[in-house]
Amino acid sequence: MFPELTRDDIFRLETKRLWLRWPRVNDVEGIVRFAGDPEVALQTAGIPHPYRREDGEAFVLRTRASNAQGESLFLALALKGQPGEVIGVISCEGSKTRGAGELGFVLARDHWGQGLMTEAGIAFVDLVFSITSLQEIVSGARASNLASLRVQEKLGFVATGRRMEHWPARRADVEVERTVLKRGAAHSLFGARRATLTSA
Repeated sequence: MFPELTRDDIFRLETKRLWLRWPRVNDVEGIVRFAGDPEVALQTAGIPHPYRREDGEAFVLRTRASNAQGESLFLALALKGQPGEVIGVISCEGSKTRGAGELGFVLARDHWGQGLMTEAGIAFVDLVFSITSLQEIVSGARASNLASLRVQEKLGFVATGRRMEHWPARRADVEVERTVLKRGAAHSLFGARRATLTSA
């Protein structure tokens, strides 16, 4: 799904305040810190709670392997002034819908309300449509997770309806608001704000 450009761990994206780069082994402590926060974990389908160090290690290994194979793109978020400290993750994986990718994101609670995930999302979504043939990106959140849905709205995602989904990490069915962003709509939104591609 993703081209050679993103399949090497020197790949990264730059925004005004952030670096988006491959997750690294030395990110595990930071990942465990924010993923272990119940206010973060319980809003997701896949983050177990409690979240252990071995969970963080397995996540980094899995996402790096998936990135290298071009099956998905997982990028860690780090503030420019603190490039070694990961504060979140954004990803695009294959979706059950043909020609679509699934957007996921999580951000440390200390950094909520600062517009950082919207900033990262603009760069990331623009990149995905620019370098893949995906026709749409789908996403969603708990119907009660208004902050996540607001980020999706700012990125141009449009609600497609609510449904019950089984969330493995929650061991329960959860009411989810599903959203979608189509290729043409994304390009009109982000064309003037294309992310800077760099390597280091």
